[in-house]
Formats: sequence, structure tokens, C-alpha cells
Amino acid sequence: MALLPPDPVICLRSPEQSSYHSLCFRTPEHLYAGTLKGTVQLWDLQTNRVSYQLTVGSSSILNLAHTEDALITQEKCGTVKLWNLTDAGYVLQHELSNDHAGYCRMACDVQANAVIMPRDKSTVSVLCSKTMTETIRFSPTADEEQPVPFGSVMCVLPVTLDGQRYLMAGYESGLIAMWDYRTGRVIGTPTLFASDGDCLFTVDYDPVTNRGICGGSSNNLSVFSVDRKALQLVPKSKIPIKNAGVHRVRIRKDLKVFSSAGWDGRLRIFSWKSLRPLAVLTEHKGELLDIAYSEGRVTMWKAPVMAAAGSDGQISLWDLYK
Repeated sequence: MALLPPDPVICLRSPEQSSYHSLCFRTPEHLYAGTLKGTVQLWDLQTNRVSYQLTVGSSSILNLAHTEDALITQEKCGTVKLWNLTDAGYVLQHELSNDHAGYCRMACDVQANAVIMPRDKSTVSVLCSKTMTETIRFSPTADEEQPVPFGSVMCVLPVTLDGQRYLMAGYESGLIAMWDYRTGRVIGTPTLFASDGDCLFTVDYDPVTNRGICGGSSNNLSVFSVDRKALQLVPKSKIPIKNAGVHRVRIRKDLKVFSSAGWDGRLRIFSWKSLRPLAVLTEHKGELLDIAYSEGRVTMWKAPVMAAAGSDGQISLWDLYK
């Protein structure tokens, strides 16, 4: 690589010395971080201090999402909670126990007011983000699971193609299926992206370039496109990584770069246009568990930032490749 890897603009360390499992921005100045101990910390990026802490439960916070007026938390034990934002802080409004305890992160579809969460036996539920009531359930039939059983749900991603909503769901078997909201059924044949005991953990997709990226326990990231007529995922290429395993891949909204959070603690940055590696960032000393991008400029650094966090109990903030 021609350029030396950049330094983070700052590293924030957990005041309770706990691993971070999830991140989400509500505004460019407000970063939420879910911990191993079951708390959510609100970091104020104007002061770089925790301004508020919410005790959610005793299980680690697997994922976070924030709507206009509510925080949604997902615990590793499977419980999903909706917290309303009030003048006094966050107040628990709804709680939904789940029959799925694992590593699949929920997804929040803000435009559709929906929360997508994994269930047991290869099933996915779509919930109303205001009431947490189920609106649709995707569950493969016996015919759809042939010749390869789906296995547990490992990652979910809502997508919109030509104005129609679909759901990409990755499974323990290495399959990714496209679900149709209109019929509640899988479209076409699920595509196999991992084999020989490898499984998927993460997927992201960009409808502008019609290209997606997924990864998991293998030492490759898989690039795919979507056949818009058949609505079928088409594998395109693989990007090798030195050490196997990624928890997250995230495409930045300006479509200049995408990033992967590695089991080896490496934060890998790639060009989204060329898929060429740009930097391998080694700030973290334990496995990386999540990545988040701010929607706008953070005042202190006069730029949007990327946040990364993991088992070493620190959040690194980066101003990269604008």
C-alpha cells in the first residue's frame, strides 16, 4: 500500500472496563455503545465522555438501533426491548422475549417502521417498531430447505429493489435467501456463499451499484450482485483476508469505502469501487465486534467519522478517505 495507515482521531475507553458488542449513532454527536455487561452507554462526542448510561439487562447487548424517539436493544439471550426517549431519559415501553439466543443481529428498517429479528428454526419475524407486534413471519418450508437445510439465521438485511421491499437472510449453512414481503416466500433458489463448515455472520448491499458483500468464519469476503429480473443473488468474486473471521462488513453511504471488523482485531478498509484494500488498522487488541458510520459531520473533527469497537473495551473513531 502506498500510504501509511492513518491514526484514529480519538480512542474512547469504557468507564466500566467492559467489552463493546454494538454501536449506533443517533446524531453525529451522539454515539450509543452496547456492552458485555448489559448496559448501553451514550457517548457525547462534543465532550468525549459518557453522558448517560442505561441498564438493559444482564446479557450482552448484541445490537442497537435508534428511531426518531426510541431506542431498540437486542440482548444476546434473545430479548428485544423498546425504550421511549423522555425528558427524564429512556423508559421501557415494550419487551419481547425470543426463542432465538445466538449471534444474529436484528435489523431496523426505519423507512418501513420495522424491526427484523431472528427466531428459532430458520425463522425471521418482522415487527412494527412502535408496538413490537409481528406483521409478517418468514419461515422456510420443507421444499425450500432442499437439498441444503438452512440452519439458524445468522444475519438479516432489508433491501428495496425497484420500489419493492425484500429481505436478505443469511443462514448457518452458508446460504443467503431473498424473501418477498408480498408472498412471505423465498424467491428462486437460495445462493450458497460458504461451505466446508464455514458460516455467514454479516451482509451488506448497495442498490446504487447493485453490489453486495458478505462474510463470516472463512478467510474470504464474498462479493455478489442481484439479478433484478430473477431476483437471484449472483456470486461475483472473493476478497481474501489474511486471518479468517469477520463479525461485520459495512458499506459507507457515500459508496467510497467499505470496512470489515475482524476476529483478529484488524479493521480492514477497502475501496468500494475497485474492491482494492486501502488500509489495515491495528488500533484494537482484541476481536472487533461492530462498526458504525455517523450520518453527518462531527463538530469537533469537522468531518463524518467511523466508529469501531470490540472486546478490548475501547471505541476508535476515524476520519478516513473523504
